[in-house]
Order: sequence, then structure tokens, then C-alpha cells
Amino acid sequence: MKVAIPPPSILQLNKKVGDTSNELVRHFLIECTQKGVRLKGCPNEPYFGSLTALVYQHSITPLALPCKLLIPDQDPLDEISEASTQTSVNSAAELLKQGAACNVCYLNSVEMESLTGHQAVQKALTLTLVQEPPPTSTVVHFKVSSQGITLTDNQRKLFFRRHYPVSSVIFCALDPQDRKWIKDGLSAKVFGFVARKQGSATDNVCHLFAEHDPEQPASAVVNFVSKVMIGSPKN
Repeated sequence: MKVAIPPPSILQLNKKVGDTSNELVRHFLIECTQKGVRLKGCPNEPYFGSLTALVYQHSITPLALPCKLLIPDQDPLDEISEASTQTSVNSAAELLKQGAACNVCYLNSVEMESLTGHQAVQKALTLTLVQEPPPTSTVVHFKVSSQGITLTDNQRKLFFRRHYPVSSVIFCALDPQDRKWIKDGLSAKVFGFVARKQGSATDNVCHLFAEHDPEQPASAVVNFVSKVMIGSPKN
């Protein structure tokens, strides 16, 4: 990456601008693991299922990079054909076809009437935290695809599989108050998505989840759902 200014550590060693001009190009290694690909040496970075997903996510939010990536609409050197430019990685629809999945802790589903947005996530968590007895979190497989969001309870503690069509999912966000879900002495970020109640055109339900694996952060799930699924044109 070419950055506007060198890192602070470089500036401290080289006070003159001329001495830092060759430090404007920074290198970031990508490591491949059984969990996926990620930026090496960056503990705050999640794992991604493909290089395409890694690049696209960093064009939405920089995460550990000094700035967001800019994805060109076509090859700068015009070395690729017109047909290949039409399938640019910049297309959210193409990324959505690949889908994304991770494990999260399912907490609760709360009916919201017509409420949506951050207020719905906030209210749903408030009601959940005072619920007696408190709900038991269950690890589920959370998959986002062009078909919508699919939850699979592999241990079948609460349900087997639930599917929310892409047309029904209208909002996704972290808890605006940044409250945490506490389990076994550990705290995890909470997020939720709002979907139309089945069979209703006006009533919504907010479905709440907590992070299960810190290497699969809630923020990455929210970004993917919000920017790629909800933000992409509905066919």
C-alpha cells in the first residue's frame, strides 16, 4: 500500500522529509491457515474465507490497515478484456454469491412491532438482559448468502434450521450501547438483525447474537450483512 505519511516510528527515526519518501510504500503479508486467510501479525483482524472477501472487507473498513483499499472498476493498464472487467471484485453481488459463514451464539428473538434500526437492537437486548430466567446462549452456524441468512443449530438444542430470505432482512448492527454478553466469565460483543415477521408486512422481529470466536468478530458479520447483503440491489 502507498500511504500519505510514514508510520510514527519511521518519522521519529528520520526527521527530514527526504529521508522518509521511500517509506511511503508499506508491505502487509497475508497468511493462509486452516481457518482462512488474514493479515499476518494483526491480532484484531478476522479470518476470511477467500482473498476476494479479505480485499472487499478492507475496502469497506480499513481494520488494521492505515486506510481503506480502493478497488478500481477496471485494470489500470487495460490489460484485461471488457468481459473480465464486468466481473470485478468490486461487485457486492459477486461476493454475495460466494457467501460468508461463521459460528455465533444465538441469544434471543424479540418481536418489535414496526420498530427497526438501532433502536430495535437496543430495545431487544434491554428486554433480553432483564428476562427471567435469562436465555441460554446456543452456538449456531450463521450463513449469509444471496438467498438470505440461514441459522443452523448443529446440536439441535433450540431448533434445527431457520432461514430468513434476503427480502425480509432490513437492518443489522452492533448494540448501540456496546453492552456485552457475559458467559463463563468472558464478555462478548452483541449484534442483531431485524427481519420481517413471517406472514406480516409491517411487524418485525430482532434476532440477537453474541461473538463466539474473537477471530470472527461481530463487526465483520455486521459489515458483511449491512454492506453486501442489505446494501446490494435486490434482484
